Amino acid sequence: MILLLGYASIPARAQEEEQMTQLRENLAENGKEEEDLSAFEEQLDFFRKHPIDLNHTNAEELKKLFWLSPLQISSFFEHLLVNGKLLDLLELQSISGFDLITIDKILPFVTLHPVNRFTSLKFKDLYLQAEQQILFRYGRTLERQKGFRDLPGSRYRGSADKLLLSYKYQYPKIGAFSLLMKKDAGETIGTKQVPIDFVSGNFALFNYRSIQKLVIGDYTLQFGQGLTLWSGYSLGKGPDVTSVASKDLGLKPYTSSNESTFFRGIASTLKFPENLYFTPFYSFRKRDASLKTDRNGQYTLTSISESGLHRNAAEIRNRKRLGQEVYGATLQYLSNSINIGISSYQTHFDQTFTRDSGSYKKYSFEGRKLSSIGFHYNIAFQNIYFYGELAKSFPGGWAGIQGAMTNLSKSVSLVLLYRKYDKDYANFFSQAVGENTTSSNEKGLYFGINYLPHPHWKFALYLDYFKFPEKKYRVDTASAGYETLAQLVYTPTKQFKLTARFKTERKQQNPAAANRVRSLEKLWNTSFRLDGHWKFHKKLSTSQRIELIQYQKGKLLKEFGYLIYQDLYYTPMRAKISGNIRLAYFNTPSYQSRIYAYEADVLHGSGSGGYYGQGIRSFLNLRYRLWRKLDLWSRYDLYYYPHQQVISSGLDEINGNIKSAVKLLIRLQF
Repeated sequence: MILLLGYASIPARAQEEEQMTQLRENLAENGKEEEDLSAFEEQLDFFRKHPIDLNHTNAEELKKLFWLSPLQISSFFEHLLVNGKLLDLLELQSISGFDLITIDKILPFVTLHPVNRFTSLKFKDLYLQAEQQILFRYGRTLERQKGFRDLPGSRYRGSADKLLLSYKYQYPKIGAFSLLMKKDAGETIGTKQVPIDFVSGNFALFNYRSIQKLVIGDYTLQFGQGLTLWSGYSLGKGPDVTSVASKDLGLKPYTSSNESTFFRGIASTLKFPENLYFTPFYSFRKRDASLKTDRNGQYTLTSISESGLHRNAAEIRNRKRLGQEVYGATLQYLSNSINIGISSYQTHFDQTFTRDSGSYKKYSFEGRKLSSIGFHYNIAFQNIYFYGELAKSFPGGWAGIQGAMTNLSKSVSLVLLYRKYDKDYANFFSQAVGENTTSSNEKGLYFGINYLPHPHWKFALYLDYFKFPEKKYRVDTASAGYETLAQLVYTPTKQFKLTARFKTERKQQNPAAANRVRSLEKLWNTSFRLDGHWKFHKKLSTSQRIELIQYQKGKLLKEFGYLIYQDLYYTPMRAKISGNIRLAYFNTPSYQSRIYAYEADVLHGSGSGGYYGQGIRSFLNLRYRLWRKLDLWSRYDLYYYPHQQVISSGLDEINGNIKSAVKLLIRLQF
């Protein structure tokens, strides 16, 4: 009990920042460094203001606390079933699988004292008691990039300013409305062709009679393990080995600024007797695509553009050239220990997909119509959590995933996962665990273990072996590889934390053009990371990192790089101003040996990416609370490459050895 109270006394904001840091780096290292994580951060902000009542919750709600594994959620409800309602949050320590670190993470977002908003709801309350927010964000690279110069050929048509404006209305567990407008650097706005580059919004209604959810506008769908129907984000592999079991959240309003990972139309989740839930949906969107003309003069295409950028003539020409219509439904049986469901839907395009039979895309989708059907389940039986999904595409093949996790004791948990995705399985809404960017042409076996030998120590290890039966990008024949990660976390006090991590990955790839031997070459990527976080004063804390990386391809190419940085945080509890600063030195020979490191940013900013080359990196973030409901964030960041005369390439090229940028964000809550 004393230990728990000690952990609980850590300031909630500091916990959230550290947790979001881990999440951002996890996504970035899985190839998602451009993803916008505002949806995750907004969810945390919501539960901080409206904590989950643990005595009146369900599995779907607890899944939104992404640190909780499915097995922990199952153990929680088993505990309530056997012992009745919780009398005190300290009882969490007695639940199987709930270690002190997990409890520490969720405490700011849970309660045992609910507020029923329906008992006295009046029409005027929809305004007086609702939460509203207006947010404006501005950003700009200060140095002039090549694309913004007056070039005779390709150039960026708009200004270098990045703009985002959003409005959100929310009455917790009853309804919500959101509207977002965005312009990226180089894009135009205010013209007849493009009045606003990207607009997203929705209206949502919750818990009205048999309507559990209704969303009109932009939304995401997440079911099963991500094989059949999944839009938005999935965590994938990471230091928390249980993250390979996806926690599906079904239908959700879409509030992110990412321009590709959502549906647009109408969807609803209807609740019927006997724990049956039915989610029908319809979506129609115009997507970005590069169309080509075949020998008959008909338009064809091979892929959909996901960048959301419309800066130069080619990107503007490809803007909204492809119509995509999707409709279908999911039927589920849901309880706190069982989730069984079937999803079926069709996708129609107004142009024809073609494939190159001689390339690695020879098994990709072809045609205008794609049908998908899938069955998913997860069942908690005693101390084991079974989960899986089987999916089929028409035309195309099968894809399947099967996993299990268990707590061998209060200190040891295991995860085992097998996956098999056919080479011709086709799906535009699939984000299952795997090495490929698409859930096809892959077999894999994953084993992970979490071990807590002591309340101050936590050890995690996973090994993932994978095979690719057919050729893939930059691999002209069948190949195989593996990835392993080991991490040790030491937390002797609530003020100090030390993390050591080792990760290595081996794949196969085509040899370099200069290599006369044309068989596949082994590709190794190995890194070692040492992190320290120390809160040495009630207002000041510091973080340090040393990371080493070695990249090797065959016997001819070997690269060694490293990153060292120092962060300082100033976070007084009630002061008007707070902030943080970083000074980093990095030296990696090329992009292949890049190192990822999370960067604190303005509110909902995307501050994760790769460090490569040789240089110095620094940034300063400041937050100023103008008054109780009005906040201002600002950021200045700088790259300095002492041995370069040109930074970046193409239209992003900068003459000189300095690249800097500014951001400003204003948020009004009322």
